[in-house]
Amino acid sequence: MDRIEWHDLPAATRTAVERRTGPVEQAETAPHGVMSRLACTVRTRANRAFVKGTRQDDPQAWVYRHEAQVTRNAPCAPRVLWEVETGGWLLYGYEYIEGRYPDLTPGSDDLAPLVHTLIVVSETPWPETLRKKPLHTRWADFLPEDVPTGLQGRGLAHTDMSPHNMLVIPIGELLLLDWALACPAPAWADTALTVPRLISAGHSPEQAEAIARQVPSYRAADPATVTHFAHTVYAAWENWERTRPLPHRAALTAAARDWAACREAGSTTRTP
Repeated sequence: MDRIEWHDLPAATRTAVERRTGPVEQAETAPHGVMSRLACTVRTRANRAFVKGTRQDDPQAWVYRHEAQVTRNAPCAPRVLWEVETGGWLLYGYEYIEGRYPDLTPGSDDLAPLVHTLIVVSETPWPETLRKKPLHTRWADFLPEDVPTGLQGRGLAHTDMSPHNMLVIPIGELLLLDWALACPAPAWADTALTVPRLISAGHSPEQAEAIARQVPSYRAADPATVTHFAHTVYAAWENWERTRPLPHRAALTAAARDWAACREAGSTTRTP
């Protein structure tokens, strides 16, 4: 998506933002990872905020509203500070988080806060005041018409477990950013979606599963249902790699293939 800079916004829009932030002294456009028309950190004399949004007539404007609504209900997430609809633009201000992307390689100290965050999120129900297609509907092309009951959960799921959507903050906690793809899903879905990320970071499928099983909802899930989920993830990612190729997708697809093959071979079982 083509980005615009802070100073390219209409004057009325910038003025409306500055009523909430104070005069903006500096604005830095986000280098990557945020698919927004505007995504930048604004710095004022007193503090900083992360600002993202798009034009009000953008067909995807609803996604920004959805993301803000979910973020207000999500644990382990930045606070939503304000909303501006002025000058033809829809913008949201989020709490600026000082942190770094996690290291997901074997032996990393960041794995423990990752597991903690996955546990907290897995215990959070979907806010039923928000309408959103569940994950099994999103993946309908890769599931049988008679979707297994175990894949029809109503937990709050982030669903995009890229390390670039995570920040480890100085106190050692791990926060999740960019909740635009959040939807209802099984409580263990985010943990399952983290498994191929761990494999891609250098873990064997068995090692990644051992980390995932530290999350109670994943450990308690029906093994056959999780295996079905793993095959669905692989089918979806393999399709997207062919039809919508991006540089990072080949490695992730390979990791999902290895995970599904490992589960199919019976290398992973439910443990107490």
